[in-house]
Amino acid sequence: MKLKCQPEDFRVEELPVVTPSQRGRYMFYRLVKRDLGTIEAVASIRRRWNLDPRQVQYGGLKDRHAITTQYLTISDGPQNSITDARYSLEPLGRLPRPYSSQDFRGNRFELVMRDLTSQTLAAILAELETLAPDGLPNYFDDQRFGSVGDSGQFIAGAWLAGNHEHALRLALAEDNAFDRSTARSAKKLVRELWGRWAELKAALERSSTRSIITYLVDHPTDHAGAFARLPREIRSLYFSAFQSHLWNTMLARFIERTAPEPERTAITLKMGTLPFPRQVGQETRARLAGQSIPFPSSRSPMPEDSIGEAATLALEPLSLSWSDLKVRKLKDVFFSKGTRDALFYPRALVHEVMDDSLHLKRKAIRLSFELGKGSYATILVKRVTRATGSSVELS
Repeated sequence: MKLKCQPEDFRVEELPVVTPSQRGRYMFYRLVKRDLGTIEAVASIRRRWNLDPRQVQYGGLKDRHAITTQYLTISDGPQNSITDARYSLEPLGRLPRPYSSQDFRGNRFELVMRDLTSQTLAAILAELETLAPDGLPNYFDDQRFGSVGDSGQFIAGAWLAGNHEHALRLALAEDNAFDRSTARSAKKLVRELWGRWAELKAALERSSTRSIITYLVDHPTDHAGAFARLPREIRSLYFSAFQSHLWNTMLARFIERTAPEPERTAITLKMGTLPFPRQVGQETRARLAGQSIPFPSSRSPMPEDSIGEAATLALEPLSLSWSDLKVRKLKDVFFSKGTRDALFYPRALVHEVMDDSLHLKRKAIRLSFELGKGSYATILVKRVTRATGSSVELS
């Protein structure tokens, strides 16, 4: 049974803890967008108001496949609103400093799953009852890996291996499921004319890709220099995606070594099939609860004990060591330091069962809950649907 979350029923809202003051140089805004990524929306705002990228600060990235609300500041920003086809921007006041991820405590979610048989609904309700005691693995979900193209190769992985040309080619030429038709056409040209830079420049329309190819016309073998000319926020995404994948793999190895096979289930995400604790015993629950896992980075010490073993198991298949996790030749991009909780627990989880107005004789369920910042609502949805043998499509 395929479950479908209607786009008009999917909501995400941040819970800010800052209060706009009437003083300060940083104008504070509410950004509401639909089917649009944060980076794309911010780029549109910058073009409208001719802003330097350094003027705009926001607390995190929000999924494009949803209606989302988030907040941002613009230094010396105008006290104006923007209403666009896919987003709106509303000024709320001024702050004495830029807004950041430190200024909110989490996210509120509301979604509706539809087209449910009575049997599937009963199974989902039973799974919801297990979430409070079991928790959920704090995996980065598929949205984090939007930069990974059809080959499944990580751009940052190629860079760490020293293959700068391959990293650049993945960034400029590989098809991605989210590409628009114009992007696919441009990437096809890049693949066909790779290395013939002057010919490729003449064939491309004016774009950021064409600007990089222009650099290669004069520096035909400086692939690292060309890669460095990609927007910094895009390059940061490439390395964040790879680091997140490594962190997911570390958590997966840790869960496998902590929870016996009867106390876990396997769920397939975009970048692989990962273990989820399910109906765990008291001993396993105690070993998982409160555990945190460091972000893989040479800027932090190699973890010890069971987490260190999980790190080794995650890195060995990639022929990497902990000390290799360093971004070389790029001064403005790095792997983050810090830790992330291994599990998360939804707060204020409420559900409402109703008749599905879009599917005759079927049921729907509305879920609302809060999560700490950085945790993914889609992990919860996949846990309560795929563990029942169903699937979910968040469209």
